Amino acid sequence: MQLESYVAQAVAVTDFTLWGVEFIRAGKHSTLRVFIEGENGISVDDCAEVSRQVSAILDVEDPIKDEYTLEVSSPGMDRILFKPEQYPAYVGQHVNVKTRLPIEGRRKFKGLLQSIEEKSVVLEIDNDEYVIPFNNIEKAQVVPQF
Repeated sequence: MQLESYVAQAVAVTDFTLWGVEFIRAGKHSTLRVFIEGENGISVDDCAEVSRQVSAILDVEDPIKDEYTLEVSSPGMDRILFKPEQYPAYVGQHVNVKTRLPIEGRRKFKGLLQSIEEKSVVLEIDNDEYVIPFNNIEKAQVVPQF
């Protein structure tokens, strides 16, 4: 994705790490969300700094032709998992997973992230295991437990 590449370049010149990019198309109300992490957490000033960097490169490269709003924030406790390499840190925690195609007649799963296999995740839901290939995951999000 070209857009994510531009955002990654912009974040790379800061002291932060790019967690993920989400673009939600909605005509003139589209939103580009950039999630960043930092060793000492993320402040409003940190978000503003990254926002300036991202805006500068996107103004030059112009990968989004329509109007949009740029939002920069921490991934938060209920973070979206964007890449397979992000999943292992959350084994043993609860996650919501939405699939592109149904598995056993359903597309929404909420359960314990039991393990990671080479190309899939294993969720435990009500003592049943569901193996979900990474390429079938539309969205996965950590469910904070209090």
